Amino acid sequence: MKLKEIKNILNCVVLVGDDALEEEVDGACAADLMSDVLAFGRPGSLLLTGLTNVQSIITAYVAEMKAVIYVLGKKPDKEALKLAREKGIVVMASKIPMFEACGELYKQGLKTAEARV
Repeated sequence: MKLKEIKNILNCVVLVGDDALEEEVDGACAADLMSDVLAFGRPGSLLLTGLTNVQSIITAYVAEMKAVIYVLGKKPDKEALKLAREKGIVVMASKIPMFEACGELYKQGLKTAEARV
């Protein structure tokens, strides 16, 4: 699914990466515990989180994720946005709660990006 489709489904505001919305993601991972993202996330996917500090961007970069969406109307700090620009990670924000955001994306055909143990 293209990031621009996800932006529309979740009514997101793009904070970083307007020029990369044609990028495709092959799944989504939702977590506030970044160690779970590192353990179970897959490269090329999308991270949904409420954790707005720079650690969320670092985790997305290490896990080779294409984008981060902050839920519940949360917005990341300036340091996180700066790092996202440097690392080429798309950052968006949605007012939708994480549970509902995941449900909407799944309903529209986006599958989980979490590796099964």
